[in-house]
Amino acid sequence: MSRMSFQAATTMRELQTKMDLIGHNVSNTNTTGYKSQMANFNSLLYQNIDNFGDVEANAEGRVSPHGIRQGAGARLGHTNIDLSQGTVTTTDRALDVALLEDNQLLEVEVTENGNTETRYTRDGSLYLQPTDTGEVALVTRNGHAVLNPAGAPITLAEDFDDVNIDDQGQLVVTRGAATLVEGQLSVSEAIRPQFLEATGNNLFRLPDLTEVAFNAADIIDQVAVNDITLAAGRLEASNVNLSTQMTDLIQSQRAYQFNARSISMHDQMRGLINQMR
Repeated sequence: MSRMSFQAATTMRELQTKMDLIGHNVSNTNTTGYKSQMANFNSLLYQNIDNFGDVEANAEGRVSPHGIRQGAGARLGHTNIDLSQGTVTTTDRALDVALLEDNQLLEVEVTENGNTETRYTRDGSLYLQPTDTGEVALVTRNGHAVLNPAGAPITLAEDFDDVNIDDQGQLVVTRGAATLVEGQLSVSEAIRPQFLEATGNNLFRLPDLTEVAFNAADIIDQVAVNDITLAAGRLEASNVNLSTQMTDLIQSQRAYQFNARSISMHDQMRGLINQMR
């Protein structure tokens, strides 16, 4: 395969990944708290071929670079997560909460393949689930335990009359004539959201810290309890902008077709050369 075909094939593979990412965004347009992802590309190794004489290279008024830039295509450098706020709608449900600050996330506990770790989400649709100890745990729609600032799952004794979450993320529980605060949501702020990894089910996790030049606290940090501001009885919609996604999809498809056409033309040219021999 020639350099031209290799460059086109490499770029097509990465463009396909971008189109898959756009499709994932579009399919989650109606997912509560979903955050859109964007693909960023990097150029692969390239070289400049100087094919101009001194007179041509220094022609009066010349603004284009000297020579020909010949490379090996593009690759998907990384995906960025857009943690800006989506539209907030009122549900009046006691355990629904919407985060009001960009880059902030709820902390949840996820056990997967025998490993338990903290993950993060913007989906504030919460529920109460009975536990084996006779208590009820505050969980996400997928059954993952919601954590308090100490990193422990939030649980309540079952004998309550009412429970709701206030605008500071406190669980306010009514038992008879007494109303007490018996839990507190933990909220974290993503300082460098580009390093968070999407794990599916509207969740994010920290990357392998051995592969990045940052500590966990440089990527995400816990918000002080007194600084937490939520909208109780409301939910945040997806922040996917359909018009932007469709524009990106059209541009990606055209770039993909252009690279596919260049491979086809290269094959035709080689066929003509072989016939001339």
